[in-house]
Amino acid sequence: ATAERAVVPVNRLDMQWPVENGSSNVIQTYDGAGSKGIDIRGEQGQPIKAAAAGEVLYAGEEVRGYGKLILISHNTATITAYAHNDTLLVQKDQKVQPGQVIATMGSSDSDSVKLHFEVRLNGKAVDPLPYLTRTN
Repeated sequence: ATAERAVVPVNRLDMQWPVENGSSNVIQTYDGAGSKGIDIRGEQGQPIKAAAAGEVLYAGEEVRGYGKLILISHNTATITAYAHNDTLLVQKDQKVQPGQVIATMGSSDSDSVKLHFEVRLNGKAVDPLPYLTRTN
């Protein structure tokens, strides 16, 4: 029974939507294959916010297909990814608070203005929607 219980995520994070009115603007949902996260439509320059407190692991544009990307580590198991940004407002090793503006929305390495948002648990992409429980 102990082994079974270990699988239950004890470090589950309640995250807030990284974009104002994000829940009503989801244009692509997670499917685990082609889409490893969700895409949220928005306006060029719109603020992108940290979904939870953490530390910036990566801020740059060297990851192909993600454009200007930010990765935030929230605990030993959980990372969030924010892709296709216009401007990056944080840097590696910076601590961030929930709701802190970390970037502006754009279309870097994308055909439209949107935020691609991913939640990764132990390196594996999971559906972000069950984690986005707090409104901003």
